[in-house]
Amino acid sequence: MFLGIDIGTSSVKGIIVDERDREIASATAPLRVDRPQPLWSEQDPRAWWSATGAVLDELAARAPRHMEAVVAMGLSGQMLGVTLLDAADAPIRPALLWNDGRAGAECAELAALLPNFSDRVGCRPMPGFPAPKILWLARHEPKAIARARKLLLPKDYVRLCLSGEAITDLADGSATLLMETRAGSWSDAITQACGIAPALLPAIVESGAIGGTLKRDLAARWKLRAGLPIAGGGGDNMCGAVGAGVIAHGDACISLGTSGVYLVANDRFVPAHGAGMHTHRHAVPGLFAQHGCVLSAAAALSWLMEILGLESAERFLADIESADLADTDLPVFTPYLSGERTPHDDPTASAAFSNLRIGMGPLHLGRAVLEGVAFALADCQDALVAAGAPIDRIALIGGGARSRFWAQIIADAIDRPLAIPAQAALGPALGAARLARKTVGGALMPVASAAEDAVVPDPAARAPLARRREIYRSHYARFAK
Repeated sequence: MFLGIDIGTSSVKGIIVDERDREIASATAPLRVDRPQPLWSEQDPRAWWSATGAVLDELAARAPRHMEAVVAMGLSGQMLGVTLLDAADAPIRPALLWNDGRAGAECAELAALLPNFSDRVGCRPMPGFPAPKILWLARHEPKAIARARKLLLPKDYVRLCLSGEAITDLADGSATLLMETRAGSWSDAITQACGIAPALLPAIVESGAIGGTLKRDLAARWKLRAGLPIAGGGGDNMCGAVGAGVIAHGDACISLGTSGVYLVANDRFVPAHGAGMHTHRHAVPGLFAQHGCVLSAAAALSWLMEILGLESAERFLADIESADLADTDLPVFTPYLSGERTPHDDPTASAAFSNLRIGMGPLHLGRAVLEGVAFALADCQDALVAAGAPIDRIALIGGGARSRFWAQIIADAIDRPLAIPAQAALGPALGAARLARKTVGGALMPVASAAEDAVVPDPAARAPLARRREIYRSHYARFAK
């Protein structure tokens, strides 16, 4: 058995799978995001550890024999979070998350200070990424930086709690923008520019290599083997890709979760110089991952449902589908609820509805949100293609992949077929479990053998979607500022 843990933004998820990736047991525990000021997005790192403990406690209670059979554990997690720890390994302040947009001025400062920044790390400095956020902390909270003895990513804080070791992996580490990405090592020049010492940063291992072992007392608590190896793992984007079988040049996946991510595997390092794109190391040795990112994907649907007082996404999606609104006059929505990364690189961008008419109701708004997210993913595809990304097969993963209806809208918007892997909804937790298997000599599974279903673009949808996408494209200039 193999154990995968994903420290997400809205929850921590743990799964046990067998050698054929069959899910044996799973558990989740919720997390809450704090927004103390506009553009700010934070979480208490201790909540990640508490939720991880709750997940493993539940798995131990529900599946003790299978926990005893686990031979390796893998970690995935939300990327880009900045976690400062003191000499006792206690969090100094809440972690700054991936969708935190406070560091706009620091991005400009880093770009001016290091003109070759993109070529070194894989992208321009952008709000949300650790390097500019660390510089913001150095400028605005220098006492916190002065107290810090470790700086870790979210999953690596959990690793520290599990193993006592400060370790990250090449893939997640490369997205901090503190790494010379080709070399796979921390950059003295960039860390100095950000106002920290390289000694704060963890050791680096490959994603499929051993990155720590489980503490004996925790192994006893959860009915796991003492000294259980913990894989280096990866950020949720890379682990989601591994779970989808994106392990070769030209493979791609779209992750439809809180955010939306369009990732393409490339055997060449192609730094991104604009359009809100970013290139990092993949969790597969020898590959790099070109990214486009939509900051609010399923989060946009959740936002609308909360306003409407709805609780079941499945029911809402079914009602939208049965209303058959595709050929009617529809609202248009841009999902910039947390700003936008690709293609605008603008943390201040705002969401908007347009094309509203009397007689429209919740189902029309819901359909507009689904299409708006699909159009945003099409923007990502356009940016990636323009940058020369080698897109071949595309898998759809994440919680949103449960809806074939939404998958069809996305396939129509990007005008490409989507493979839906058998375990699409397991997402990054499955990738973490596969990387755990790799630590003990197992192999990763490609897209072709992982897919059990496919969604093909509908030619009849092309014209009406194209009309609405033209309106969507006008939103940024008219409404987003």
